[in-house]
Amino acid sequence: MRVGCPNCGAETSLDALIQHDAARTALIEALGLSVPLGKLLIQYLGLFRPAKRQLTMDRVASLLAELAPQIHAARISHNGSVYAAPVEVWRTALEQMVAGRDKLSLPLKSHGYLLAIIAGQANSQAARSESQNNRQRAGITPVAQHASHRPFKAAEAGAQSSPETAAAALAQAKSLIKGGKP
Repeated sequence: MRVGCPNCGAETSLDALIQHDAARTALIEALGLSVPLGKLLIQYLGLFRPAKRQLTMDRVASLLAELAPQIHAARISHNGSVYAAPVEVWRTALEQMVAGRDKLSLPLKSHGYLLAIIAGQANSQAARSESQNNRQRAGITPVAQHASHRPFKAAEAGAQSSPETAAAALAQAKSLIKGGKP
């Protein structure tokens, strides 16, 4: 049975892939990944293909062997730090790499840029979580949900605007600002 790579166009026999040790390892690794991630990963691997040659099965197996354990562990190690990397983070990082292929210096030599994207996403998520936790610890809630935020009494009563009600509303607002009760 002949199979062709949709990414690089190489054709070979499925039997030959299974008998070639590196190809078999790469095939097993690729089949162990989720389908949408596996498709993106194959497109990503195409970024490593030299311009005038095909990507060897040994190289494909090596590249997959570097990534698969990190994908399965949902964690990466980059520049001495460890980052959480769930499948969704891998998906968006791979999509970004594939979409930006025209801006990359190809062929890629390592996974460094992919890992930097994942680390950046993890840092952004951690910063958002930390900010939210700090707001919760400080007791800060959005204005619309804050207990002291309610319309002035004149507006609650549906009163007509007059100099007296405007002055009362202003006094009530000043009292609220200073922390007093309306």
